[in-house]
Amino acid sequence: MNVFGTRTGAVAGRPALRDPGVVVLRGIPYAAPPFGAGRFRAPRPAAPWTGVRECTSFGPVAPQSAELPGSPVRSEGDEDVLSLNIWTPGGSGDELPVLVWIHGGAFVFGSSAQPDFDGTAPAAEGLVVVTLNYRLGFEGFGHVPPVAGVEPCPDNRGLLDQVAALRWVRDNIAAFGGDPGRVTVAGQSSGATSIACLMTMESARGLFRRAVVHSAVNACATPASAARTTAEVAAAAGVPATYEGLVSASPRTLVEASDQVAESYLRDPGSGPRHYDPAIYGPVAGVAGLPLDPLTAFAAGAGHDVDLMVCHTSEEYWLLDAVGSCAKVTTESRLALFAADHRLPHSLLDAYRGLMPAASVHELYLAVYGDLMFGEYSSRLADLHTRAGGRTHLARFVRQRDGRGGPVRAWHCADIPFAFGVLDDESVHFLMGGPPGGADRRLSGWMTRAWASYAATGDPGWPSLTSSADGAVRIWDTSSPDGPVRFRDGSPADGRGRWDAFRAPWRTCGLPLLVP
Repeated sequence: MNVFGTRTGAVAGRPALRDPGVVVLRGIPYAAPPFGAGRFRAPRPAAPWTGVRECTSFGPVAPQSAELPGSPVRSEGDEDVLSLNIWTPGGSGDELPVLVWIHGGAFVFGSSAQPDFDGTAPAAEGLVVVTLNYRLGFEGFGHVPPVAGVEPCPDNRGLLDQVAALRWVRDNIAAFGGDPGRVTVAGQSSGATSIACLMTMESARGLFRRAVVHSAVNACATPASAARTTAEVAAAAGVPATYEGLVSASPRTLVEASDQVAESYLRDPGSGPRHYDPAIYGPVAGVAGLPLDPLTAFAAGAGHDVDLMVCHTSEEYWLLDAVGSCAKVTTESRLALFAADHRLPHSLLDAYRGLMPAASVHELYLAVYGDLMFGEYSSRLADLHTRAGGRTHLARFVRQRDGRGGPVRAWHCADIPFAFGVLDDESVHFLMGGPPGGADRRLSGWMTRAWASYAATGDPGWPSLTSSADGAVRIWDTSSPDGPVRFRDGSPADGRGRWDAFRAPWRTCGLPLLVP
């Protein structure tokens, strides 16, 4: 056992199975359990302990209904959900760069225990890797109405958990060989959007130097939409939409009620934008702690002092279609309704038809929706950060051949196993389209080393963007032996045409902000 000291007590870990030169510690509490008197409150400090705490198992997952391949499932009564995990190749005094990972999952599912997020490979490249759990669903992002005489229940409790974890890293990571002055925060999907929010939050200022966002999702709630969601979830749970009513419902009851509300939208084609992807939670913008959504805040210059690296995949929404979490749109009338529900002009659909002449209606829908939710939103974050004077790098994951050379989709989440170097774990083969081949392993090595270099120096291996139109974009693919850099104003075919071609229609119609 390898023992390390923290401000709350000593912890012990063991060599990682995949690399004995890396020590892994799991389930270290960074805050107190957020239940009982702490339910719906801001995170509170973890209680100290005596002796050495053996940290060999992941902490409990936050309340959720999902059961993910290779991951632990929620056990009712598990309360110590605010924990983190560390992979370190060093020890006290080493001052290694730190990578903190925030998982995705539509703000309602996922955990740091997913096999996709094993930190061994990045740690072997010289990083101290930290992954963390935070509150999800109503517990983390549901609006709780205030009541006189009761301690306020802040919005965005899941984001406040992430801030608490980053403060823990600042205060303790040196004992594990990490440099608290060189912290990079990385995340994917809702984890990436969380990071975009953190970049604008005063409470997170100074806690990280760089950010890596993969497939940030266009999903911030307003106070009004958050209050509406609370009313719907409370009704499904059979309790009043008040603090007293909500706190009387168990976490499991609110998870089940949230699932019922989401399912009702998915089944109702007339329910508006939520019908197509019934993710009912997201960070609430326009409240104390998060006054603006990330796009608006970035446009005003917020976060420009944090280096930013953005990546997204070329076929994001095909995954959500494959797992059945979004509506099917297969007719022209349904496509027209989708466009109207999202205030998208016909010219946008016509532009995509021109770019994808052989595509079916359903394929057009997936392409447009994927860019609306992920691709264009992520690119806008990069553009606005650059225009505000921030240092920005941009990448695009386009791998469309599996380990045997067969066709696969470069869909949502497909890039993450490559960046973490976990291609041999069977639980990620669905995301990848099967076992890896030699070209996949080379691509994975490039991506892992790019993360490590970026966290260490701010240089991932390709030029940063400029405020002009010719910024460089790293194209992650297996078809080239060198992982090419292409320029946005003239990139060759990359799976769905030139880089700029699919961005051009959005410049003429704008990007609607999607409100959960």
